[in-house]
Amino acid sequence: MNRKAKNITTPAMLCALAYAAAAAGRIPLVLFLKYDPKDIVIAIGGLLFGPLASFTTALIVSFAEMFTISETGVLGFLMNAVSSCSFACTAAWIHKKKRTFPGAVTGLLCGWLCMVFVMLCWNYFIAPIYMGYPREAVAELLISAFLPFNLIKGGLNAGIAMILYKPAVSAFRHAHLDKTT
Repeated sequence: MNRKAKNITTPAMLCALAYAAAAAGRIPLVLFLKYDPKDIVIAIGGLLFGPLASFTTALIVSFAEMFTISETGVLGFLMNAVSSCSFACTAAWIHKKKRTFPGAVTGLLCGWLCMVFVMLCWNYFIAPIYMGYPREAVAELLISAFLPFNLIKGGLNAGIAMILYKPAVSAFRHAHLDKTT
């Protein structure tokens, strides 16, 4: 396969896998909040191909979700994109500086923490708009609902991505789809 075809098909494949994970893997976790494993695919794509791959995949998948499975429209798109980017782009950026398995682990852990912090802030400011709750009511949910949800979500995403990282690297190299070929 020539380089141009790889550069088009590989990100498209990551988008399709991430969207499939979002559509098929939605699990209610805390109150009304649902977990989906799309960020695992987005993060692995970023670890393999860099932060820009994470960013574009997150935007494309969040955009597709907005028109299909999301119940929150444009605000849901914004929240999904910010959540995915804060996790996956952080992980990919740190891994880009140290391209080893420990670098990937460090990146994923930092991405987890970044996502938790960013989403607490975004939920404080944006959730009252799409939930129709007063900001004070949302502030009460930050510790009791949003924090546990984001800790669980980020922990699952980071842990599963760590487990899948080495097999994914091997599979992409075997298929000559890694960044170096």
